[in-house]
Amino acid sequence: MQLIDEVFSTREDPDQLQVDEKVIARLNELHPATLSEFDDGNGPAVWVLIIPTVTEVMEKFLSGKISEQQLFDATKPGMKFDCIYLCSATVLPEYRRKGLAVKMTLEAVNAIRKDFEITALFVWPFTEEGKQLSKKIGELCELPMKFKD
Repeated sequence: MQLIDEVFSTREDPDQLQVDEKVIARLNELHPATLSEFDDGNGPAVWVLIIPTVTEVMEKFLSGKISEQQLFDATKPGMKFDCIYLCSATVLPEYRRKGLAVKMTLEAVNAIRKDFEITALFVWPFTEEGKQLSKKIGELCELPMKFKD
């Protein structure tokens, strides 16, 4: 969690999703594939969070009309999801450039695609690595990738 806060400054930005036990439980209600982690035996080394939602919510988020927290709040279990927000991928330095984030994100997206007809992916990249990862995921999934500035 410390690494996540260092990269995304979540504690300083109330518009970002504040992940806690309550949020994790609700993510699991949306879909079991929303949260993935790779534990190297010493705790999570890779952590991937994605949120399925609907186009209307995606467009409001991308245009700046709603925050990330509001995106999460507007996304309800039981909706007919048609897009996926690549919320975050956090990798400990010693595990970077090994393809784990790509593999885990693809597995999560594909698990959701088994249950919903997903037509687009979107992301709010905080780093150049995050932007590149997102582009690669879009290409591998053969889905359009939309970016929030």
